[in-house]
Amino acid sequence: MHTSGGEMSSRKSEFGFAALAILFVFCCALRLPAQQKGQWVPGQTGLDAGILPEPGLTYANLTINYSAEALKNASGNSVPLNGNYSFWAVENVLYYVPKQKILGGKLALMALIPWANGSVTLPQFEVNGKVSGIADTYWQPLTLGWNFKHVDTWVAYGFTAPTGRYTAGADDNIGSSYWGNNIVSGTTVYLTKSKATMANLATDWEIHGQKEGSNITPGQTFTMEWGLGQLIPLDNQMSKILDLGVVGYDQWQVTANGGTLAPGIPASKVPYYSSHAIGVQTNFIIPAHALSFLFKYEPEYLAYARPQGRTIVFGGSWTLPILK
Repeated sequence: MHTSGGEMSSRKSEFGFAALAILFVFCCALRLPAQQKGQWVPGQTGLDAGILPEPGLTYANLTINYSAEALKNASGNSVPLNGNYSFWAVENVLYYVPKQKILGGKLALMALIPWANGSVTLPQFEVNGKVSGIADTYWQPLTLGWNFKHVDTWVAYGFTAPTGRYTAGADDNIGSSYWGNNIVSGTTVYLTKSKATMANLATDWEIHGQKEGSNITPGQTFTMEWGLGQLIPLDNQMSKILDLGVVGYDQWQVTANGGTLAPGIPASKVPYYSSHAIGVQTNFIIPAHALSFLFKYEPEYLAYARPQGRTIVFGGSWTLPILK
């Protein structure tokens, strides 16, 4: 096939831009940030994804640890580097569910205030957490949930506020430096008449604002968390219940980055990222006291243009009911 000189020059120019962008992002990964991640930290949900708290005030605590020794390029191959990337995030979550119903379903309001010892959105290798503090906070002012015969489901609007510490160019940032809007959902489908076997799916679509002090707008991110669980009563009175299951998550960048990287590289040339994990979760539930505890382990088996590691989550929740 014949190719004109102009077409060949254009293709070389496009290839040069892409190669330079990849080189800029990944060859600097030893001490500088790698590819941007979504603001939603996978591991938030899994089993019971579609179940909202009962009317009342619920406090939940989730402790999330993510660690990675591998950085993957756009083809999923490892990039040579030293050190690792990791962070701890301790999330304090408050739900308020009134007795009144709207459109035949539950109304819920939620606030998530996390403490972290590193950046959850901009991975850095060979840089241990130098500071810790309040990270970006997440607010969900509108959640509507419905209980059907074989399905519990909810949809919500939320937003992420850039409340975490951030200084452009620093290697000790905690926050992302930009606002995010979130369209979120959760669904639990009961596969048996007893409702003991459940399939679960939660989704989050992130729409990002412009990063502070730059013209960069991170691309939108879609996260899917799923689980298949089985309830196991530990006594005849159903006073203690074990919930065991297989869980996982998939997170993709779904639109190009906006703006310009130094030195004049279009941010849209940076390859899209994704990560994929599968693991296990166990919940211990005490229904009479509205108490539950959880543990989750989700190793990533595939990643593109971002770190590949593993997620560990543990925590619990307690509901103070509204008295009739």
